[in-house]
Amino acid sequence: MGLSWQQGPLSPTAVGRFLVPESLPKRLLYAEPLRRRMRVRFGGTWIADSEEVLLLFEPGRYPVAYFPEADVSPDTLHRTDHSSRHPDLGLTSWYIVRVGEHSAPRGAWQHIDLPSYARDLHARIAFAWPAMEAFYEEDERIVGHAADSYHRIDIRQASRRLLVRHRDRIVADTKRPVVLYESGFAPRWYVVRADVDESAR
Repeated sequence: MGLSWQQGPLSPTAVGRFLVPESLPKRLLYAEPLRRRMRVRFGGTWIADSEEVLLLFEPGRYPVAYFPEADVSPDTLHRTDHSSRHPDLGLTSWYIVRVGEHSAPRGAWQHIDLPSYARDLHARIAFAWPAMEAFYEEDERIVGHAADSYHRIDIRQASRRLLVRHRDRIVADTKRPVVLYESGFAPRWYVVRADVDESAR
């Protein structure tokens, strides 16, 4: 099950309850680092590319990926006059995403008046999933929504350089690792044998 939907612990229809002395808020939000490289493609161009994506879980919704502003192409976002108010995160500003002749009205948003407890989302941008051309985790396209790490196990091909050291010695050096994402564990990286220094054993 996912954290925030179906019968997960943050869902409005959760089958269990937290055993705490005081009642929890009716809406409990949870954020954590995605720990995966995520990219967004629009108009044939990569408009966001980050290894620092934050995943937000909130009741009744699939998780939403938030990118640091610095990892979003600056010329693609154009603020609109439209704003909305999130029940927990305050005032939300909306953007047109534009690349060349391609545009997506309300294609991205940002919470601009965050309460102090949600400062992790400061200066971060989220993209409307259906409005974008594609989303990628590492080198593989994903569809539907950001992966819920508490609902599934993923194996991704990557092209990031992975360097493994033991003390001062390089044990492995590769640009073609495979990474396993499994609930409750840190990402685990796998390297083809040809990229491992066998003499280091």
